[in-house]
Amino acid sequence: MIPAISLSTNITVKTTNITVTSAPKAHKHKRLLNSTLKYLTKAGKLDEALRLIESSPPKSVAAELDLEAYSLFLHTCISKKSLEHGQRFYLHLLLSRDKGNHDLLKNPTLKTKFITLYSVCGLIDEARRVFEDGLEHEVVPESVWVAMAIGFSRNGYSKEALLIYCGMLFRFVQPGNFAFSMALKACADLCEVRVGRAVHAQIIKCNEEPDQVVNNALLRLYAQCGCFDDVLRVFEEMPQQNVVSWNSLIAGFVRQEQVFESLDAFRRMQGEGIGFSWVTLTTVLPVCSHVTALNSGKEIHAQIVKSTRKPDVPVRNSLVDMYAKCGAIDYSRRVFDAMQSKDLTSWNTMLTGYAVNGFIEKAMEIFNGMVKSGLRPDAVTFIALLSGCSHAGLTDKGQRLFSKMEKHYGVQPTVEHYACLVDMLGRAGRIKEALVVVKFMPMRPSGSILGSLLNSCRLYGNVSLGEAIAEQLFELEPRNSGNYVLLSNIYANAGMWDKVKMVREMMERRGMKKEAGCSWIQIKNRIHTFVASGGYEFRNSTEYEKVWNELMDAMEEIGYVPNTGVVLHDVNEEIKSMWLCGHSERLAAVFALIHTSVGMPIRITKNLRVCVDCHNWMKIVSKVTGRVIVLRDTNRFHHFREGACSCKDYW
Repeated sequence: MIPAISLSTNITVKTTNITVTSAPKAHKHKRLLNSTLKYLTKAGKLDEALRLIESSPPKSVAAELDLEAYSLFLHTCISKKSLEHGQRFYLHLLLSRDKGNHDLLKNPTLKTKFITLYSVCGLIDEARRVFEDGLEHEVVPESVWVAMAIGFSRNGYSKEALLIYCGMLFRFVQPGNFAFSMALKACADLCEVRVGRAVHAQIIKCNEEPDQVVNNALLRLYAQCGCFDDVLRVFEEMPQQNVVSWNSLIAGFVRQEQVFESLDAFRRMQGEGIGFSWVTLTTVLPVCSHVTALNSGKEIHAQIVKSTRKPDVPVRNSLVDMYAKCGAIDYSRRVFDAMQSKDLTSWNTMLTGYAVNGFIEKAMEIFNGMVKSGLRPDAVTFIALLSGCSHAGLTDKGQRLFSKMEKHYGVQPTVEHYACLVDMLGRAGRIKEALVVVKFMPMRPSGSILGSLLNSCRLYGNVSLGEAIAEQLFELEPRNSGNYVLLSNIYANAGMWDKVKMVREMMERRGMKKEAGCSWIQIKNRIHTFVASGGYEFRNSTEYEKVWNELMDAMEEIGYVPNTGVVLHDVNEEIKSMWLCGHSERLAAVFALIHTSVGMPIRITKNLRVCVDCHNWMKIVSKVTGRVIVLRDTNRFHHFREGACSCKDYW
């Protein structure tokens, strides 16, 4: 018996030894599998990694390979948008579950990544199917809900993203910063400020402090919805602002058309050492274009040149546009020629720049270069060319371009193209042809088309036709004061002062006012604004009187006589001459002559069309002072040099 007990004991001990020594081997095998899978995944060898996963017996899926390795594999599938590998992996886990093994598809981490993979690859229905699998019977954490909402948002379904957020709240899942930022983005995309304010209230009540992403999302929401007071309040209350925060603030100023404030915000941003992103520059450069702030635009260009990063195509396009809209067309061309990669917007921007600056032949050269490069012109291309031909008086060439649009380039004319054609014919005095175009065009005439016809009636004194067109415009655009002013000018040119009075009384009854003439100019980093008949303090200053008198003496020697016919009021000649002296562009020009160095170009922007007398005045000023004057009015650029204008007196 003793030997038997002894034998039994030995066997038991031996068996125990076998059991103990097998565990480290299994653990070692598991570690090897996991490290191999991670290595293959990090190396981008997804085929081999997937074969390793699929070769693991379904029973041992949960035991052999850990979640970290699976998560890394799915993360790589997402970054590479490798839908095939992700789908095969999902099928593998599905088969494993069907055989009664551990259901890894319930794991929140893997579920989140599968939803993300499908949504990134555009398969939003597949992502929804993964999300809804087991939704009714499980407690789904915030991360899964947010992944699904982001998937919807990423694919343009902002409303559905917001509904997912509401569904999460309905299930009593406590939202955190991740969920808040997603919900705010959806509200911003939908301009749902009421819902956005409700989310903001939840953020305030939440125990978790809002992070930078949530605060930036709040800024974007209020900026998108035009709630600028809220933008300022949120911005000031933020514990810290980053580039995204400042971008939202600047974009908010731009949407409110507070262009000067947006430039000041950009300077503050640089002063605080925040730096900038390419988004910052593509927001600020158009502001420089809008107010002809060439100095500010050049400063931004200098920062781009100094930057260690290479600017992308949209930034370079913004530079081309900025220089063109500031009248510095040579700089614009230099930036364009230096671009190694150009898209259709690049070509269109350069072409439009030449067209609005009055260099239509150069614009045609760019057009031919674009076609040779293999790019197909679009609707924007032809709007620029037709508009350029209209302002240059190249009516026949413009008509040929219009007829080639669809035949040669497959661009179907829109109402904007017809507006250019009508304007072109009307400016040339071919009003009957313009009326034929309007009669047979395939769409109803827009306000811009009828406005072009009304302007043609003003140019050529056609009162009866002007009255008929104005009547249509008053029905189509009852609140557009410009149409009333044009009709009033037609009557004034014809000396029909009783009719002028009638139109002005009509405007008063309807609560409309003529837009005041306003010009602005940048001197160093300040933008100075001048209003017609304003600036009394400046006009009464000693320096103004000195420069003005010197100018008038030199201009009278050349033979300048004010053209008081442009003053369309029933007053005497002396008052008309005095009113002409107060036109805003003249005030800006004199201010520039006083405050800039000899020989410096003068760049002025005006909100209305320059009158004939101011146009002649600028030509003579450029001659007697030796200055280049670039005047941008509501229609185009006028480059005055040595007594001549780039428009050749046709505008």
